[in-house]
Amino acid sequence: MLMVVAACGSGGDGGDGQASTSGGQLTLTLLEVASGLSAPLFLTSPPGDDRIFIVERAGRIRILQNGSLLATPFLDIASRVNTTGEGGLLSMAFDPQYASSGFLFVYFTDATGDIAIERFRVSQTDPNLTDSASLRIITITHRTFTNHKGGLTAFGPDGFLYAATGDGGSGGAPAQDLNSLLGKVLRLNVEGASAGQPYSIPSSNPFVGQANRRGEIWGYGLRNPWRFAFDTPTNLLYIADVGQDRFEEIDAVAAVTAGLNYGWNVTEGSSCYPSDPCNKADITLPVLEYTHSAGGGCSITGGYVYRGSDIPELRGRYFYSDFCNGWLRSFLHVNGVATEQIDWNITNVGQIFSFGEDARKELYMLASNGKVYKIVRQ
Repeated sequence: MLMVVAACGSGGDGGDGQASTSGGQLTLTLLEVASGLSAPLFLTSPPGDDRIFIVERAGRIRILQNGSLLATPFLDIASRVNTTGEGGLLSMAFDPQYASSGFLFVYFTDATGDIAIERFRVSQTDPNLTDSASLRIITITHRTFTNHKGGLTAFGPDGFLYAATGDGGSGGAPAQDLNSLLGKVLRLNVEGASAGQPYSIPSSNPFVGQANRRGEIWGYGLRNPWRFAFDTPTNLLYIADVGQDRFEEIDAVAAVTAGLNYGWNVTEGSSCYPSDPCNKADITLPVLEYTHSAGGGCSITGGYVYRGSDIPELRGRYFYSDFCNGWLRSFLHVNGVATEQIDWNITNVGQIFSFGEDARKELYMLASNGKVYKIVRQ
């Protein structure tokens, strides 16, 4: 048996505990690597780059280099970002060919409250700054309500740009409406994007050319997906979708499978919403769910499958947390089943806004206390 001892170590606060699975012994610690940030919502790095880029909700991207936060933001669009409700600068994605193209994409809520994805370019004279000019890739109307903005954009293994949007905060009906971009996973081709054609729709998208169905849609039936992640070795897509009153869920599906319906607002988790009966025949049910009762949590924070080299015992394990309780949990996905579920008993690091992954595939947790923690071996 692998006795997994969870702890919060140097620079952090937390509790101790034990869990077990197959293998040898392992102890984990959360190591504080940055502090003094303002609502850090996302973390990433370009391929092959040892710098860490941290997204602050107000509209800034900060660089952590050699253990220190640079004083000047990499990008500052705070004057253009609406932080009302659940808005803000919510994520970023580097072009897979960033070293040669210099392109990065950001997902934010603009002055109107609409969801916007824009492309920026790194400065040709300073790699720690971006040029001020940008290209609006897509605008998704979201002005009526201030919640459920979704918030992640990322490149898939196929080279296309994916984005996950919330349902608009109106009760969920747009999530099942294939003529709406709300409550969806979108898939766009941004190669060669220009003002005349900021994106094109891949021909392999499931609803291309169909009446009253938007071709940008890759998957639908999401309430407020708060982080998704591709795991290239297994070709799986993990989506953490925030629930309504009872359940939080994680979906794990083949990344190449198009047109899946994740259920909302017909189901919440694997249960009918708001109550039986409902037709689940064409719904993709979650691989894992947990309830709000008995201190389980209130709002899931999705993470990543660990693919780093520092802790090889963790490879293949998907990590996630909850905004309210701030714990750290993980599981192994085996043949459609979430196996070896572990609660690492790490607590007291504040509300967990997001996870992050650096260029070496090591994982981080971003907390409401303005700190960033790296998941490390003790």
